Amino acid sequence: MIYREAKTTDIPQIQIVRHTVKENTLSNPALVTDANCEEFITQRGKGWVCEVEGEIVGFSIVDLKENNVWALFLRPEFENKGIGKELHQLTMDWYFSKTKQAVWLGTAPNTKAERFYELQGWKKVGMVNKGEVKFEMTYEDWVR
Repeated sequence: MIYREAKTTDIPQIQIVRHTVKENTLSNPALVTDANCEEFITQRGKGWVCEVEGEIVGFSIVDLKENNVWALFLRPEFENKGIGKELHQLTMDWYFSKTKQAVWLGTAPNTKAERFYELQGWKKVGMVNKGEVKFEMTYEDWVR
């Protein structure tokens, strides 16, 4: 497995990963465009990918403008292999190297993602985006 910063040339494979997930699926795949991905990894924040044999199997993107983890997704067959945890670590280390502002994310309730974020130390702080669980991570909690 190779972890590296995401590039704009990765966007087609990032989109494939995003559309293969079984939970937190997009109600309308057209809502997240290639241009959105490019803006988030080149202007608003940064992204990382995990490659296996030259193919992207997971990615994460964080948004400094809105202090938000915009995405962290894996192809289902690559879950439970530590990839999500490593992408999360890279994302959060970079984010908190740039700002000490708390970061938030939203995910569907009663999912593997919800349990994953709880295990990573995120705190539930309410609801957001039409019924998603809102999580928050502070700098102080991250550095512990």
